[in-house]
Amino acid sequence: MNSIKKQSISEADSFRLGFRGDIEGLRAVAILLVIAAHAGVPWLAGGFVGVDVFFVLSGYLITGLLLQEIRETGGLRMWKFYTRRLRRLLPALLFMVICISLLAMTLLAPFEQLNIVPAARAASVWVSNIYFAFTDFGYFAPAADENLFLHTWSLGVEEQFYLVWPVFLMFLLGLWHWQGAVQNLRRLRSGMIATIGLCLLLSIFLSYNMPSWGFYLMPSRAWQFALGALALLWSTGNGRNVINISSLRVSRGTSCILATGGWAGIALILGSALLLDPNTAYPSGWALLPSAGAALVLLAGATVNVASVSRVLSLPPMQWTGRISYSWYLWHWPILVLGGTLFTNGEDADIRLLVALSLGLAVFSYWAVESPIRRNKKLSAQTGLTLVASLLLMSVAMVFGTVWQLSAVSWSESPEQRFYSKLRASLPVIYPMGCDDWYLSPQVRICAFGDKDAAQTAVLIGDSVMGQWFPALSAAYNKPGWRLLVLTKSSCPMVDAPFFYKRIGKEYTVCSRWRDDALATLASIKPDVVFIGGSSSSDFSESQWISGTRRVLSKIAPVAKDVFLIRATHQLPFDGLDCLARRDWQPAFISILGDCSSVAGSQREIEVFAWLKEAARYFDNVTVIDLNPLVCPDGRCYAEMNGEVVFRDSQHLSTRFSETLSEALFYSTNDR
Repeated sequence: MNSIKKQSISEADSFRLGFRGDIEGLRAVAILLVIAAHAGVPWLAGGFVGVDVFFVLSGYLITGLLLQEIRETGGLRMWKFYTRRLRRLLPALLFMVICISLLAMTLLAPFEQLNIVPAARAASVWVSNIYFAFTDFGYFAPAADENLFLHTWSLGVEEQFYLVWPVFLMFLLGLWHWQGAVQNLRRLRSGMIATIGLCLLLSIFLSYNMPSWGFYLMPSRAWQFALGALALLWSTGNGRNVINISSLRVSRGTSCILATGGWAGIALILGSALLLDPNTAYPSGWALLPSAGAALVLLAGATVNVASVSRVLSLPPMQWTGRISYSWYLWHWPILVLGGTLFTNGEDADIRLLVALSLGLAVFSYWAVESPIRRNKKLSAQTGLTLVASLLLMSVAMVFGTVWQLSAVSWSESPEQRFYSKLRASLPVIYPMGCDDWYLSPQVRICAFGDKDAAQTAVLIGDSVMGQWFPALSAAYNKPGWRLLVLTKSSCPMVDAPFFYKRIGKEYTVCSRWRDDALATLASIKPDVVFIGGSSSSDFSESQWISGTRRVLSKIAPVAKDVFLIRATHQLPFDGLDCLARRDWQPAFISILGDCSSVAGSQREIEVFAWLKEAARYFDNVTVIDLNPLVCPDGRCYAEMNGEVVFRDSQHLSTRFSETLSEALFYSTNDR
């Protein structure tokens, strides 16, 4: 009755997975791109696409291994597959997690450790991607990209893929008994194509609507694994040949096409690393570039062609780098982040040293942990022992994390650390009052201080960097006849221009709507004095800074008597409060490495200040105020001066220090 002829793997397609030097080389390209991006190489800011290459590679290789086993045995030994993955990946992961956790106990302040422990525990059982997808990081809390175990999210995605892929593959092939156990290769290919289409659409939707889910969760990445699987299936010659994937026999014309495609694939991977940056909504449709590029390289490597990119990828240095790529991936990120706690200047020489250190640790981990356990014949033959040992090791890691968490809580109760914890939680009162709800809502929430019937009104408007001046302004205008109104939106610059906000993974449209409504509200108030300003870190161009600021000032200047534009505070290249807490916690021989200070003012800050002055000169009642000489005297910024903590993070002044500048701010406005 069924006129469709079904293809059997055993009859039509054979998968013999020989060694592919070009695959090791492709791994090398991927890891080098990732490390370049994380090390801050400016022209490779999009190097994070290396992770996408790894996903496609996994889909290709795992599908090939599974199909080979199906051909040879007629089915899949699930537990054997899972234990191979555990033996290959778990020991090196847990070795890194334990070592980095021990280093964190020594180098990081206890309240910092408390922010890291949950991620360490999640990484130990391969669910850190779920942890980062669903954890709500507050505005003033440490960002996810400061977490030592952030990079393990991709390992979580891969392990979850390994968990479901054999079951999914058997379903598409029709191998389950309730399906008739008849192998259907056509349906497998069609299923992979459908998976690519559906999961890519899901990824694009989530990237713009729920960015954390789109980035971290496996279903929105499944299309990349399916793309790798489809590349593997295309390498079968449509079922006409017995395949050796390390040297696919094709016509000369097809070989030339595949070779050209391989070079195009490398161009797509490298081009996306050059084109994209962290301000791109990702993965969305952009992930097609490196993913398709990886698939093209894999197809090109399945044939022998002297002009193929595989020749370059198979060079010994590329193979060596690819061989240690997993271990290097494990170590590079936490070493870079932890190194930043020691070398607070962020100089290129320091970063190169940290990258080299991570490479050395990766080589050691590969030869001492990863390779011996993976190649252990006794473990390979004993599936049950491998499974029990793996579960035991993960349990030990979880217990270790619990003990660490309890210890960190105890350590944070010491008098010195309680002092810093209290300062960290000491925010201007406008935040507990609900004046600022960050990206959650565009609603304008005004916090009012003083007599509501006062004859004169002062308004503070801007982002959180402007909000840091509230304690100073509150003290200055706490007098009869005045009321002070506060309108703030964290990370919302007073520049009329759209922008992509990395923290939320999409364009900050809430900011634009809030700013328009806040300016309309301010116009209806007709204040006597307006204080406006914000951070200089927004990634606007010169024309956007000038024209966007002018448009904002053009709506304020006509309705206010005096407008004071306050220059952004110089930023530290490190978290000032964390640095002070670490120095009190670390052993003396480590704490002498730095004094928690830095040179004041980057070139970017100087440029932005010049652009703001250019925008302000068009209005007679707008005055630019620069208080940075008081914040960072003699061209140097200190986390602490004269026993007073200056910064409560890298860019916000402490509440107490802001209050000490009240008089200086008041006199600056009277000098107009």
